[in-house]
Amino acid sequence: MTRLFGTDGVRGTAGEPPLDEATILRLGAALVRVLPHEGRGRLLVGRDTRESGAWLEQAIARGVRAMGSDIQSVGVIPTPAVAYLTRTLGFDAGIVISASHNPYRDNGIKIFSGRGEKFDAPLEREIERWVFEPVSSIDWPQPMPVETIDGVAPYIEHARQVLPDVGSLRGAKIALDCANGATVAVAPRVFEALGFEVTATGDAPDGRNINLGCGSTHPERLSALVADNGYVMGAAFDGDGDRAILVDATGRIVDGDAIILLCARHLQRQGRLRGNAIVATVMSNIGLELALRDDGIDVVRCAVGDKFVCEDLLARGLSLGGEQSGHIILSDFLFTGDGIATALFVLRVMAESGRSLADLAAQFRGYPQTLVNVRVGTKRDLQAVPAVSAIMADVERRLAGRGRLLVRYSGTEPLLRIMIEGEDQSQIQAWAEEIATTARGHLS
Repeated sequence: MTRLFGTDGVRGTAGEPPLDEATILRLGAALVRVLPHEGRGRLLVGRDTRESGAWLEQAIARGVRAMGSDIQSVGVIPTPAVAYLTRTLGFDAGIVISASHNPYRDNGIKIFSGRGEKFDAPLEREIERWVFEPVSSIDWPQPMPVETIDGVAPYIEHARQVLPDVGSLRGAKIALDCANGATVAVAPRVFEALGFEVTATGDAPDGRNINLGCGSTHPERLSALVADNGYVMGAAFDGDGDRAILVDATGRIVDGDAIILLCARHLQRQGRLRGNAIVATVMSNIGLELALRDDGIDVVRCAVGDKFVCEDLLARGLSLGGEQSGHIILSDFLFTGDGIATALFVLRVMAESGRSLADLAAQFRGYPQTLVNVRVGTKRDLQAVPAVSAIMADVERRLAGRGRLLVRYSGTEPLLRIMIEGEDQSQIQAWAEEIATTARGHLS
């Protein structure tokens, strides 16, 4: 059976399979078919600022209506807002049209259950079965406007609960990079309502500039802005607002591993770190694991993708998990990554501890790490490619237990990701390039 879903929903180039109109129509219909609902069924849809978002919303709405269900739109809004509103407003499912941190030509579909959690693999496989199963023709309704409701105001109220008391930080200067994406109309309002002096960048979307030299994958300009102008913190969101990379007052970039560490220690001190453990993906730096071990905090490793972090949090009843990329899940508030909530919770740690972000983030000492991406033409089993498996085994031998090698395919792009951690940066970079060179020769 053909696969639609990767590690974070359906992803591709807008207008081309699987994001062509015909496939999206059938996906909308298939979603209604697999949902456990009574009566007509109610679905919610939101999107980021990409120029393709509006017509993709129309297509998926036609598919939903063809099956007799209702659909309403919250327009441009962060992904976690759709998850929150789906749960609290009683929708049977939530749909997000976004390709997260990818360029504007890409787009994607993420689906949340009525509980505000990302669909699990069995439900995704069931949708795929319906999409690709030969069936008699469906009478698709004509395009018509999707009814719009206000989701921004209730989400802002929810987000504000993450930081109930600004304390001594009231009036502090905060810089936000909205990536010309879904947080543009939300993030500045949240922080201003809490009493911060806000400067926003990446806040002029034109349909094509989402993530373009800005946001969580390009925090360099935000770093310079914060360091040069007396801000206490900067937060760079990605295109759909489900992740954040932070910047301390000195301009130092604070990634997801450092955020997890400072949040875990704060929650533990307050007796709120359920299970005395956190969830991190296989990409998180070994330095996070070693630092938490000193505090008696266990690290549960999972596959890459915040939905896998969520699954382990739910299964184990834990309160904190995340990814090095800045997807942080604070399960007391929501079971999906939320960049705005992440930034607010770090400000809460700062306010309650009386410490700066620079001081808190300095607790994290990451091992040197390198990540090399190799574009591939086919995703073959690496163990079935002798030259690649041999060089990987040789690098493992050289690491000799003093580092970590992880080689995996991207779930959303035609890439092989080679990650090595070790004691010497130049050495692990050279080893990663050895593997990359071999992979290019056999997987292109």
